[in-house]
Amino acid sequence: MENSNALGTEKISKLLIKQSVPAGIGILVMSIYMIIDTIFVGRWVGAMGIAAVTVVMPIVFLIASIGMSIGIGGASIISRALGAGRVEHAKRTFGNQVSLTIVIAGIVVLCGFLIQEPILKLFGGQGTILPYAKEFFSIVLLGIPFLAFAMMSNNVIRSEGKPKIAMMIMLIPAVLNTVLDAVFIYGLEMGIAGAAWATTISYMASAGYGLYYFLSGKSELSISPKYFSLQADVVKEIGALGGISLARQGTISILIIILNNGLLTYGGEEYVAVYGIINRVMMFSLFPVMGVTQGFIPIAGYNYGARKYDRVKKVIRTAIISGTLIALTIYAAILFFSTDIVGIFTKEEFLLQETPKALTISFLATPVILLQLVSSAYFQAMGKAVPALLLTLTKQGFFLIPLVFILPKFYGLTGIWVAFPIADVLSAAVCFTFLTKELRREKYNASTQKEELQKVKEEVATLSS
Repeated sequence: MENSNALGTEKISKLLIKQSVPAGIGILVMSIYMIIDTIFVGRWVGAMGIAAVTVVMPIVFLIASIGMSIGIGGASIISRALGAGRVEHAKRTFGNQVSLTIVIAGIVVLCGFLIQEPILKLFGGQGTILPYAKEFFSIVLLGIPFLAFAMMSNNVIRSEGKPKIAMMIMLIPAVLNTVLDAVFIYGLEMGIAGAAWATTISYMASAGYGLYYFLSGKSELSISPKYFSLQADVVKEIGALGGISLARQGTISILIIILNNGLLTYGGEEYVAVYGIINRVMMFSLFPVMGVTQGFIPIAGYNYGARKYDRVKKVIRTAIISGTLIALTIYAAILFFSTDIVGIFTKEEFLLQETPKALTISFLATPVILLQLVSSAYFQAMGKAVPALLLTLTKQGFFLIPLVFILPKFYGLTGIWVAFPIADVLSAAVCFTFLTKELRREKYNASTQKEELQKVKEEVATLSS
């Protein structure tokens, strides 16, 4: 229990760095691999290759997010259980996570094979994009169950207070995929199929490392058949909390459908490639911000379970301040170097001309995104599923989807890009308002409980005398 105990005793600033840096590095390396993947596809396959990957990857992550959702839902339970000293409950929760991930991911992947073309067309895989998308998707589907298990494992390992091990789950596929891209796409000239096989093999390696860790005896948890039988109460709580992440990814998928079809309607197939580059830059540049958010969750959850509310408030404040400063730096870099950044991905004149402006507009509200991320993550760490779900959906679901659908009718393509910063500002305002109200309510409840406890002590003392 040494590692998980540190979540409740170590200095908050030091602990947040210890948790956030490995998470951020893992996200960084994953982002770099996706960037390199896009560069290889862009240089040796072309704009339609980038468009195909842009269409397929949201579908892949939607299916694989089942594992991530089960991982996040269970990790919240495990963090609080370890904080409260309920080790057996943590082990049983993990066993249920393994069972759920294997069964559900397998069923969904089978469905993916059966209705492959309709799904691809729905997500924007139309015209000359479709043949590339079909070739890529049919191969990557094979690796999705492994990706689901790896994503589940990553969140569970982080809930144990072992961020470096969790980081390896993300580093291994990123490094391996980069190497295999060079071999398959450039060396063997396999085109889009080479990119797909590189991705699939890397997912298998990531899952293999996660399985090795749990079987090695290094974990406080273990993969044991006695915990595999599903328990209704555990499954219900995993589903309620993990459903937040699944709903988020589902909402993102709906956004991608509307976005890609909007780009096809108001621009053309090339603009799907423009968004593909913007999406990769977002994933890469925001890695430290996402690292802070990921590092925040186990610290807040553990200390909430241990009833150390002052530490919970302190980690909220530290995460928001440090993350906002990082976000400001990111925005400045995008503002001044947008053209240079786009030039890394492609040499096609059209993309070099159109992407920098769209990129700069999309990033306008980056400095405020921590208010939304930490606020929604707080409710998830506390195990409060309904407010966590609602706040998680504020950006994509309540604001961005309607804006992407409505604004282009009046402002064309510019309306699509402007929708991103408007949604960021609105969601940040809503989420932070909910967070401050919740913290005031908890402060009042804690004060009331303290007064009641004092009265009980006084009554006991009176009776004793």
